[in-house]
Amino acid sequence: MAVLYVNPLRRGAVISRFLYGHFSEHLGRCIYNGFFVGEESTIPNEKGIRQDIVQALRRIRIPVLRWPGGCFADEYHWKDGIGPRETRKRMVNTHWGGVVEDNSFGTHEFMELCRQLGCEPYVNGNLGSGTVQEMSEWVEYMTFGGVSPMADLRRVNGREEPWRLKYFGVGNENWGCGGNMRPEYYADLYRRYATYVRSYGENKVFKIACGPNADDYEWTEKVMQSAGRFMDGLTLHYYTVPGESWEAKGSALDFSREEYYATLKKALRMEELVENHLRIMRRYDPEGRVGLIVDEWGNWYDVEPGTNPGFLFQQNTMRDALTAAVTLNIFNRHAGGVVMANLAQTVNVLQALVLTEGEDMVLTPTYHVFDLYKEHQDAALLESYVEAGEAGAGPWRVPALHQSASMDGEGRIHITVANLSAEEAQEIRLRVPGREKAEASLRLLAGEMGSYNSFSSPCAVCPREEALERDAQSLRFRLPPCSVAAVELR
Repeated sequence: MAVLYVNPLRRGAVISRFLYGHFSEHLGRCIYNGFFVGEESTIPNEKGIRQDIVQALRRIRIPVLRWPGGCFADEYHWKDGIGPRETRKRMVNTHWGGVVEDNSFGTHEFMELCRQLGCEPYVNGNLGSGTVQEMSEWVEYMTFGGVSPMADLRRVNGREEPWRLKYFGVGNENWGCGGNMRPEYYADLYRRYATYVRSYGENKVFKIACGPNADDYEWTEKVMQSAGRFMDGLTLHYYTVPGESWEAKGSALDFSREEYYATLKKALRMEELVENHLRIMRRYDPEGRVGLIVDEWGNWYDVEPGTNPGFLFQQNTMRDALTAAVTLNIFNRHAGGVVMANLAQTVNVLQALVLTEGEDMVLTPTYHVFDLYKEHQDAALLESYVEAGEAGAGPWRVPALHQSASMDGEGRIHITVANLSAEEAQEIRLRVPGREKAEASLRLLAGEMGSYNSFSSPCAVCPREEALERDAQSLRFRLPPCSVAAVELR
């Protein structure tokens, strides 16, 4: 029997709700025919924004949404997306599928989406192909309440009061699709552009610099060395690719047990990356003022057969639920350094929470993991550890169990634990000193490693309530193979 131990007397950093953030890019059907269907659609909407998606994301307390990219951000010119929709410029989305972007979803629509979701907007500016003036004027347009050309233009377009905008990214993946820059060159550009990203009135902008791809430690070193004192956050991008190369990433549905464990092993690498990049950052920022922001993460497979390869549509199984669970546990454990994270992406793209097909919508196993984990938001991390063996074989062996725990402001303890084994159940004895008589409940998400929700079977994988057993010193419960559980002690 495995032992899971939680110490309620050893509290750590607050687990920011922004670790449970999301990402929406002008890519495939994430925005158009995803979030945004237009006012004329027969699908229930408010100001063109699809309401079943809004309601689903509000249920998991979505804290922040990043937009407009991604690679799209560094070819997006914001003035093309304001004013009457019928007069907005059309462009070709060269990064994602070569489709025509009509700019009907722009700044006003995004801010309205965030209002409906009740979340903070995170806007990514165009450093790759844009100008300093363009970026500066966008921030002025969104946040300045006085008299100025950009504030007056916003009023002409129907918005009298400025929006509140805290998070602003100065470029995206500038080591790649955002300009193929060297870190020294990007650092100098960042310093220049960020100078003109101004805070107006009471709106204080949290300036976010483009950080590394995966284990590019040289990028972190050189950008922090030159520009660290001018930023509030530094990004990290890491995608879990189970295949041997980006050209052969592997199937989302047709995978072997070895590929299952390889995916988990690679997802667990997030802990190494977070620790190493934070270590470098602290050399130049010993007070820990600059936070690490993992604003693109998730599983990336080959697209589903018969779909546009530029739309990055993939199905979502219990394998994805397990990788989401261990990644969120890792973020919880490093809440003192990681201040935001954004899963890629919210709707119909990569490791999506929501899939749509016409009027139908389905919630993925990954969505349900975010639902199980939402009680960690803004709770204090608790010391925890688990005594269990390993699962898998050969180079792809992983811990059999993976966990994190927190205490919220009302004193309730929340424990999330994943059984990574695809073959063996785990009998667990949970020990929480001082809480032996606490009222307890458990929600469980379980299925075969390839189980998924489809439009014909939308709840093949859904959480269910499970009973716990109790003795004088502990609680006991069973985790089936390939499962995620959330325990609450009240």
